[in-house]
Formats: sequence, structure tokens, C-alpha cells
Amino acid sequence: MATKIERRLKIKRRIRGKVSGSAARPRMTVFRSNKQIYVQLINDLEGKTLAAASSLGMTEKCPKKEQAAKVGELVAKKALEAGISEVVFDRNGYLYHGRVKELADAARKGGLKF
Repeated sequence: MATKIERRLKIKRRIRGKVSGSAARPRMTVFRSNKQIYVQLINDLEGKTLAAASSLGMTEKCPKKEQAAKVGELVAKKALEAGISEVVFDRNGYLYHGRVKELADAARKGGLKF
């Protein structure tokens, strides 16, 4: 039987086979650890990160879902400043639930189109 990590990596490989980012529409990938959440906008054609945001620099204490929402708003703001309005969402093998969903909803609210 596959462990949780092996299962997530299998899903991740399946998603990455279908999803790719370009300069016009970069891939928005999410990584969540037990304490933090990170997001990057990546141009896969050049292999460059165009914008990034994380919950690492946040000084105020708040629940993890609220942290994810703030990171989503922050990445949307950075993307719009960089001239990016449309992205391809890569949930990185995580279920579209909880913190990942909060981040995506906040990014949409901030002006990004998926």
C-alpha cells in the first residue's frame, strides 16, 4: 500500500503531465508544509520563477486558513504588478480543499484568472 507521500507524488506527476506554464500564462504552484504555505508563478518554457509569496514573513498569529488567504492575495498583487493576469493552477498533488482552496479563492478575488 502506498504511503500518503507516495500517493501525493503520483497525483503530482499526473497533474504535471497535463499542466505547463508559459510567459503569458504561468503555472501557479502551491506547496504547503505543516506550518507554512508557499506559492510560485513559474514560466516552464524558460524555467524561471516570475513571482513568489509565502507565509514565512508574516508576524501576526492567525489560523492557517487565514494565512493561506493572505498569501493568495499577496501573490495576486505581485502577479498583477508583474503584468500577469492569467495563470494555470497547479495544486501540486494536494487535494483542492482547506488551505489550498483558500489560497486559490483569495488569488481569484485578488484579480487572477485561472
